[in-house]
Amino acid sequence: LKKKIFFSAHLWSQLLGRLRQEDCLNCARWCPENSSCVNATACRCNPGFSSSSEIFTSPTEICDDINECVPPSKVSCGKSSYCRNTKGSYDCMCNPGYELVSGAKTFKNESENTCQDVDECSSGLHQCDSSTVCFNTVGSYTCRCRPGWEPKHGIPNNQKDTVCKEMNFPTWTLPPGVHSQTLSQFFNKVQDLDRDFKTSSANVTIQNLIKLVDELMEAPGDIEALAPSVRHLIATQLLSNLEDILRILAKTLPEGPFTYLSPSNTELTLMIQKQGDKNVTMGQSNARMKLNWAVAAGAKDPGPAVAGILSIQNMTTLLANASLNLHSKKQAELEEIYESNIRGVRLRRLSAVNSIFLSHNNTKELNFPILFAFSHLESSGGKEGKDPPAKDVMPGPRQELICAFWKSDSNRGGHWATEGCRVLGSKNGSTTCQCSHLSSFAILMAHYDLEDWKLTLITRVGLALSLFCLLLCILTFLLVRPIQGSRTTIHLHLCICLFVGSTIFLAGIENEGGQVGLRCRLVAGLLHYCFLAAFCWMSLEGLELYFLVVRVFQGQGLSTRWLCLIGYGVPLLIVGVSAAVYSKGYGRPRYCWLDFEQGFLWSFLGPVTFIILCNAVIFVTTVWKLTQKFSEINPDMKKLKKARALTITAIAQLFLLGCTWVFGLFIFDDRSLVLTYVFTILNCLQGAFLYLLHCLLNKKVREEYRKWACLVASGSKYSEFTSTTSGTGHNQTRALRASESGI
Repeated sequence: LKKKIFFSAHLWSQLLGRLRQEDCLNCARWCPENSSCVNATACRCNPGFSSSSEIFTSPTEICDDINECVPPSKVSCGKSSYCRNTKGSYDCMCNPGYELVSGAKTFKNESENTCQDVDECSSGLHQCDSSTVCFNTVGSYTCRCRPGWEPKHGIPNNQKDTVCKEMNFPTWTLPPGVHSQTLSQFFNKVQDLDRDFKTSSANVTIQNLIKLVDELMEAPGDIEALAPSVRHLIATQLLSNLEDILRILAKTLPEGPFTYLSPSNTELTLMIQKQGDKNVTMGQSNARMKLNWAVAAGAKDPGPAVAGILSIQNMTTLLANASLNLHSKKQAELEEIYESNIRGVRLRRLSAVNSIFLSHNNTKELNFPILFAFSHLESSGGKEGKDPPAKDVMPGPRQELICAFWKSDSNRGGHWATEGCRVLGSKNGSTTCQCSHLSSFAILMAHYDLEDWKLTLITRVGLALSLFCLLLCILTFLLVRPIQGSRTTIHLHLCICLFVGSTIFLAGIENEGGQVGLRCRLVAGLLHYCFLAAFCWMSLEGLELYFLVVRVFQGQGLSTRWLCLIGYGVPLLIVGVSAAVYSKGYGRPRYCWLDFEQGFLWSFLGPVTFIILCNAVIFVTTVWKLTQKFSEINPDMKKLKKARALTITAIAQLFLLGCTWVFGLFIFDDRSLVLTYVFTILNCLQGAFLYLLHCLLNKKVREEYRKWACLVASGSKYSEFTSTTSGTGHNQTRALRASESGI
C-alpha cells in the first residue's frame, strides 16, 4: 500500500511540473524588474514592491520598493532599536551603542529585540585621548579630563573629542607700581607649590598653601607701609587667587568632605560630591552654608561638584581702614530713620573673612539664594587670630550688624558692600544672612555718623570765639610791659600752643575721605604735640609756684631758655618716641586724632595725667604752705595775698583745661552725645576763660587797657604812648620781679 501511495504522488508531481512548464512557456516575457508574470498577458509585483495596480498588463509599469519603516506600515522593532529598509524587505537593528544578546546584527520584530547597552570604555571601542578618562553613557561614552587636568582652550569637556592639559595655578604678579619684597617672596613660594604639585598629594599642597597665607598675614613686613588703597588691592587679588587655586585643588580630591584647620585658626572646608538638586548643609567653626547642590554644579562640567568655605582670621593689616559703600536705597532708609544726613560709616569687623566658592566661578547672580551663618569674634574687641568665646553683640545707638562682602573697585582695589545680601537674624554669637551671589563675606558692626548741624555750628562759632580771645591774650602778654615776667612768659606760650592747636583742630580734625593718609597723620601728630605742649607749660607754672612759695628762692626761677627747652622739648620727645614706636597710631578713619588701638591714646593721656597729678600735689603743698605763712606772727600780707592770687589763678586754669580734656577724650569715640556737647562748649569757652583769668581780672592789665582807650580817644599816636610808658614799665617789671623773689 505504501509503495502504491508513493508512486501515485510521484506521478502527480510530474504532472504539475509539466503544467508549470507549459504556463511558463505561455507567460508574458515583458514583466518589469521586481515582478513576475501571471499569464501570457499580465504581471504582478513581487512581495515588498508595489505598482499602481496589483495586476498590470502594460509593459511600462514599474514595481517600486515598499518602505516598511514608515507609516502606514505597522512594523515595530522595540526600544533601543530602529527599522532599516532593504530592497523588498526590512531589518530591525540595535541603536548605536547597543547590541543583541545573541550577537546577531539584525532581527525582524519586537519580540526578537534583546538590545542592550555596550560599554565602550571597558570593551576598548572608545577613542578618548590619553589625557582623558572614558565614561560610559547609555548608548554612548564621553571623554572627561583627568583630575588635575582641564580642557584645552576652545575644547569643551566631556565630549568624545575632548583633549586636556595639566592645570596650573594662576600666575600672581605684583600690581603695577607696587613694590613689596614680602609679597614677591610669597608669590614665589606659591609658584614652587605649583611646580611640585602632584594629584596624589593634593591635600598636602592645600595645607602648605594655607600655611603660606598664615605666614603672610602674621608677618606682613613691608606691606604695612603701603597705602590703604594698595593694601586693599592686594587683599582683592589674594582672595580671588586663593579661590581659583582651591577650586583647582578640590577637583583633584576624592569625593566626600575635606576639612583643614591651621595652627593660626585659618580653616578650609570642602564638599565634593556628585551632581544633584538636593539641599546640602556644610559648615565649620566660623561659618555654615545651606545651598541647593545644583547651584554648586553649574551647567558646564558634568563631573562631581565642589563647594568650599575658606575662613581667614588674620586679615587686619590688609583690610584696615576699608570703607563701606552704601547704595542709595540703604542710605535713604537710614536717613529716614535717623532724620539726618549720613556723614560716614565707621566699621568694626566681628567675624573672620569667609571666602565662599563653587565648582564654577559664575557666581555673580545665582539661581537660588544661599543661606549663611557666620560666627562672631569676641564683642569686647579681642585680638583677631585668637579663638574667643562667641557672644551676642548688641548694637548701640546708630549702630547696626550688617552682612557685607568684599567687592572689587573699578581700579581693582576693594571695599565692603551689601548689595544682594540681607541679615535674617542674630543669636548666640552668630548672624544669619541670605545672599544671591558669592564672594568673601564678613559680619561688620557699622556705626553711622550723623550730621549734627547744631554741634557743627557751636564748634565753628565757639572755636572762632576761643581763637579771638587767645589772640587777645597773646597780644596782651606781648604788649603790656607792667606784667612782664616768667609767669607771663609761661602764659604767653601756653596761649600760643592752644591757639595753634585750636586752629589745626578747626581746619583739619575731620577726615573727610575716610582713608588715613599722610595729611591726616600729620594733623594728628601736630595736635598731639600742641596739646601736650600746652600741658607742659601748665606744669611749668606749677614749678614756678613751687619756687615762689615752697622753696622761697631769693632769685628768679627758671630762665626763659630753660622754660622753652622744657615746654617745647619734652612734648617733641614724647611725640617722636610715639611715632617711632607706632606710627600708624596717628589718624583714624573719622577723625585725625590718636588711634585707640594698642593703647596708643596713652601717649597723650599718660603725660597729661602725670602733669595734672604733679600740679595738684604742688598746689596742695602751696596752699598748705600759704596757710602756715598766714598764721605767722608778722606775715608779709601783701606778698602772701599776691602769692595766693597767683595760686588760685593757676588752680583755676588747671581745672579749666583739665576738665575740658576729661570730656574731650570721648568726642572722638561718639560714646555719648551729651559728652560731645559738653566738650564742645568747654572748648569754645577755653580761650574766653583764659582771657578772663589772666587779662580782665588783672588790675595792671585793666589799667593799661584804660590808658590805651584814652590815647585812642584823644587821637594820640601809639609811638608816644610807647615812649612814655617804656621806662616806667621797665621799672615796674624790675620791682615786680624783686617782690616775687622776696616772697
